[in-house]
Amino acid sequence: MQNESSNVVLVVDDSPESLGMLNAALNIHGYTALVALNGIQALAIAEKIKPDVVLLDAVMPKMDGFETCRQLKQLLPHTPIIFMTGLTDVEDIVKGFEAGGIDYVTKPIAPDEVIARIKTHIQTAHLALSAQDALDHAGNNVFCVNAEGRLSWATPKVHQIIESLAAGDMSPWATIAKIIKNWLGGDTSQKLKIDCFTQPFHVAYERQQNEKHLLCIMQPKIDKKPTHLQQNLPITKRESEVLYWVSYGKTSWEISQILSMSPRTVNKHLEQIFKKLGVDNRTSAAAISLRILGV
Repeated sequence: MQNESSNVVLVVDDSPESLGMLNAALNIHGYTALVALNGIQALAIAEKIKPDVVLLDAVMPKMDGFETCRQLKQLLPHTPIIFMTGLTDVEDIVKGFEAGGIDYVTKPIAPDEVIARIKTHIQTAHLALSAQDALDHAGNNVFCVNAEGRLSWATPKVHQIIESLAAGDMSPWATIAKIIKNWLGGDTSQKLKIDCFTQPFHVAYERQQNEKHLLCIMQPKIDKKPTHLQQNLPITKRESEVLYWVSYGKTSWEISQILSMSPRTVNKHLEQIFKKLGVDNRTSAAAISLRILGV
């Protein structure tokens, strides 16, 4: 039997009988089982130990499985959560997925089925995290979804972008999942425009990966102004305007025409810019400016 002792499973269920049965089955297959009788206990455990997968009862007192799942995903964004439920209503199943669940099994639990699901999701999560780690270091705006448009993982940069655009939406990924699903069923060679948040953005299709879809957020190019130079450099408003046009290769005469000043005044501003930036020529000053402008 393959030893899976390095893999930790957090089991959350208010039924001691279910906990006992699952604990025994997991131990037999070499998993380390952590048990919690309610959502509060589960969150306390997750803050101290990161499980490889979570088995979560949907119906519990005080804090139900759906709210527990939402809070667990804040602590464990990349950990797969499998719901255990006696609920077979489609709305409840969808609610579980929207809360962040990746799969569900129905009660009464069949231990062999649960072990098989656990093994599959842990392997998939490890593969996804390996890909994610590489992308994180590259700083890409990349995320991965399944065929239903639901998020599998996203780089920190993507999470930051979505959170900034979603404003008060507490479940932005659920909001855009249906939009992405419909797009995946059509022509993905055309970029997808998502305009349900405070600012529209575009998503491009990268490639298919292990039956999932790798997508990329296309950040709109922001035209930066001289004020960006003034905010980031120890120069005056007028000096920032001169440096801005120097960055675009304009001569002193051309800048004087644009800013309605004499070429002599332009050169005086340049002397102050060189001094403040610690450089001695236009090329060096322009290089500093271009980094800030992102040109």
